[in-house]
Parts: sequence; structure tokens; C-alpha cells
Amino acid sequence: MEGNKPEKKFTTGLIEATVWKNNITNKEGQERQFRSISFTKNYKDPNDEWKTTSNLNITDIPKAMVVLSKAYEYLILKGEEVEA
Repeated sequence: MEGNKPEKKFTTGLIEATVWKNNITNKEGQERQFRSISFTKNYKDPNDEWKTTSNLNITDIPKAMVVLSKAYEYLILKGEEVEA
């Protein structure tokens, strides 16, 4: 995802879900787009520097559910295909 700008971000408090648009080329040379979601929690380390993690405390779970649900809703409303 480096160099790729986020398509959409959903944030509550220190919890964030980001939607990314990705382009790939298959073996036949055809380009295809798909979207992915990254999930992070921001925090400050003991040196007062901002860091990210995917580890959650029990109190983070409701916020994580909200931002992930919003990201999923965004993709579904855009017509993104859901693969089983």
C-alpha cells in the first residue's frame, strides 16, 4: 500500500479503518481493481511518540466494530463484490 493514498478513512477515538483501492494485473495482462481495509489503533509510547498497533483492549472492541462496519458498509454501497 506504500505510495497508494487511502480512498476513505473511518475513525473513532484512536481506532481507524482505512479503505485502499488496489490495482493488479493478471497473467493475461488484464488490469483489475479491488479494495482492501487496513485496521489500526494509535497510541503513544513511553517516549511520547505516536505508534500504531492492531492489538486491542476490551474497551476498544466496540469502536473497532463501528469503524469496520462503516468500512464494510462503504464497500457494499459502492458495489464492491464480496468473495466467499
